[in-house]
Amino acid sequence: MKAEIYDIEGQSTGKKVDLPGAIFETPKHEHAVYLCVKAQLANMRQGTHATKNRSAVRGGGRKPWRQKGRGVARAGTIRSPLWVGGGRIFGPQPRDYSQKVNKKLKKLARRSVLAEKFREGALKVIQDFSIDTGKTKELMPIVNSLEIGKNKALFLTTDFDMKLVQACNNIPRVRVLRADLVSTYDLINAKNIFVQKGAIAKLEEVLV
Repeated sequence: MKAEIYDIEGQSTGKKVDLPGAIFETPKHEHAVYLCVKAQLANMRQGTHATKNRSAVRGGGRKPWRQKGRGVARAGTIRSPLWVGGGRIFGPQPRDYSQKVNKKLKKLARRSVLAEKFREGALKVIQDFSIDTGKTKELMPIVNSLEIGKNKALFLTTDFDMKLVQACNNIPRVRVLRADLVSTYDLINAKNIFVQKGAIAKLEEVLV
């Protein structure tokens, strides 16, 4: 399978690159993608929510009135959940939301999304590039020429490029990630994916 190589101005260079069929010919696996995205979003949760039950609320150690003879309901503490200012019954407590996903399933999901994006024309291979200053104004002409518009875009690079990452920090809709560290959610959350030519080998290394 071959793909056109585009330059940073969005124009075809006239050259083509071989794409690994093991990745880009993968059929659609919606359930694998669903499981991986669900797990990743769950793993992002802090799980530090907490409320106080009747034993955690301050006060309420003394019985408010005697057991019998007053003609009112019995009460053992003013911090009963039935009282204003009392504890919370079965309120949220700190918990771990993390979910485990098998490595093979993670790889399958990423291959599936990459293949589907390529079939839709939302994934393009671009020539390797870098910027000199790490300033957003140096990256914006590239973003504009690739016609990203207001859509979310993801650049997959061969190596970690700090200057490129810094330049993207002021563009909320654009992200830069190393190809071997990208997740299923990162791929599916982007409308357009631009893979540097050298990053294809990285993808093949981790996904095949």
